[in-house]
Amino acid sequence: MAVTVDARGLSCPQPVLMTLSEIKSGSDNEIVVLVDTDTSKENVSRAAVSQGCTVRDVAPDGEGYRVTVTRK
Repeated sequence: MAVTVDARGLSCPQPVLMTLSEIKSGSDNEIVVLVDTDTSKENVSRAAVSQGCTVRDVAPDGEGYRVTVTRK
């Protein structure tokens, strides 16, 4: 089961920091990050890849995006 990071309504770098914290916690292999801006979507994706993770999916979700990250 995936863990969800709800970063909607937050400005960068907060969504990135929340995502990195979850990646480093190692509690789950799949992380779903909810963001509401293009900038946050791109920054979260880039940060996840920089940590050796795979961005498995980026999909519209309401007025934002759902970024699915898989830890290797």
